[in-house]
Amino acid sequence: MNGTRRYNLVLAALVISAGIATAGYFVSHTMYNANVGINTAEVKGLAERRVSADHAYWKIGYVTSESGTPQIAKLYEKSEADQAQIIKLLTDSGFGASEITPGVVDYRKQELRDENRKLVEVKHVLTGSIGVETNQVQLVSDVRAKLNKLIAQGLDIQNNAPAYYFTKLNEIKPDMVKEATTNARIAAAQFATDAGVKVGGIREAQQGGFIVRDVGEEDSDTESQEKEVRLVTTITFYLN
Repeated sequence: MNGTRRYNLVLAALVISAGIATAGYFVSHTMYNANVGINTAEVKGLAERRVSADHAYWKIGYVTSESGTPQIAKLYEKSEADQAQIIKLLTDSGFGASEITPGVVDYRKQELRDENRKLVEVKHVLTGSIGVETNQVQLVSDVRAKLNKLIAQGLDIQNNAPAYYFTKLNEIKPDMVKEATTNARIAAAQFATDAGVKVGGIREAQQGGFIVRDVGEEDSDTESQEKEVRLVTTITFYLN
């Protein structure tokens, strides 16, 4: 009985093992057959636009200083006069009052000493700034040159480089997405032609981010008025 019972148990185990192996075969075979008919091609579509900046921010710095023991009130008066001259130049050139923002005037005292740490000179310095934020992008470039006239008159001015921005990205987004998708389908069609199949519908699409850069630059995006907008999409097409 014991021998017969052991034989039956072994036989049952063999049958179960064979069943598991067979089931595993059919599962893998079914999965393989299910995927045989799904042929796809993943391609990238590119869209580019050359645009011009439509917004600018320009910061002008100016410094008023005097050595010795000046009357600080008089120094502030001179600083205010310098500021007024700069603002007048800006408004006379075409900028509106709402586009011009005078900044806070900062005061600092500089002590100049010789190699023996002996005090040689005391300098009182007032530093101010004027911000210009405008959509008159070209006017910024034109007025920057005019600012040199005030420098020639003795004003200590820091003619900083403006920052140029493109703010109308939403207006060109739909057309660029459409163009990138079209270019991706063209690439998929070429692949399909080479493979002897036809391009079907879209299985999956991934839209990359819009990148705005100065023309000809890889890193900067605010230094030039001319910009390049770039979009790359990754699309997977069915192949029939």
